[in-house]
Amino acid sequence: MPSEQELVRAVWLLQNGGLVALPTETVYGLSANALDVAAVQRIYDVKGRPKTSPLIVHVASIEMARSLAREWPLEANILAGAFWPGPLTMVVKKRPVVPDLVTAGLDTVGLRMPAHPVMLEVIRRAQVPLAAPSANRFTEVSPTTAQHVYDSLGDAVDLILDGGPCRVGIESTVVSLAGEEPVLLRPGMISREDLERLLERPVRTVGDVEGAHPSPGLHHKHYSPRTPAVRVSDGKLPAGRVAYVWWRTPADAAVAIRMPDDVAGYARELYGALLEADRAGVDVIAVEATPTAAEWAAIEDRLRRALQ
Repeated sequence: MPSEQELVRAVWLLQNGGLVALPTETVYGLSANALDVAAVQRIYDVKGRPKTSPLIVHVASIEMARSLAREWPLEANILAGAFWPGPLTMVVKKRPVVPDLVTAGLDTVGLRMPAHPVMLEVIRRAQVPLAAPSANRFTEVSPTTAQHVYDSLGDAVDLILDGGPCRVGIESTVVSLAGEEPVLLRPGMISREDLERLLERPVRTVGDVEGAHPSPGLHHKHYSPRTPAVRVSDGKLPAGRVAYVWWRTPADAAVAIRMPDDVAGYARELYGALLEADRAGVDVIAVEATPTAAEWAAIEDRLRRALQ
């Protein structure tokens, strides 16, 4: 875990326009003061991220979240009480203090209280909300270790704090509460069924969108290795030198990466497996098809966008 000296430096950098890669329970985030337009611009520049993709703003308390929200519906209190700190982002109408650059020009902002002691401690000490998309080049595989961040961004980041491997492993669920009905914008390990049970009403879903995205992660290509990657079934691998990411059906491959067969374990290991396969110097990455059950929806979403 980071030393006191590293924490102090991280806070100073964030208060002075710097970029700090911080661990969360989902993936590592490329963090900047969300209220500092110049610092937020650096996030977009370093990632190569289009301005149509908004940034999630991370907070350390419900009070900090409400200070950024023009409206805070009862449903936000219900979900925050159940899932914060945790892998849930809520999109609500924003106050003018949140720069338009953060929100892709939209009148809404995604807010999340992460469940990682390092990220929470840094936010509390800095006393500013942090814009923090995944700490990697845009559309590429998200980082779940500090080494992954360095491999992707190198010295473009002012500081990388190592908080160990991420325990969830894929990005947060994103739900919009800005309209008359709740809308699931991005699936995650908190499921649509979880949301509906708490809210006691249906939650609508949304597909790919054009223009400014209401949530991160809606780009048609995302979470992608640099090596061509395809989905396979029954162990039928493509020609050439193959890295095979499998969970049920073994096959003869140059590189074989065995995945857990439970959804939480698979999510935790997914990005690390894709990055390992990407480094293997193969012609193609083959990923065994995952179950179609509802609890695998977030995994299916990430693989659909990754395997182009």
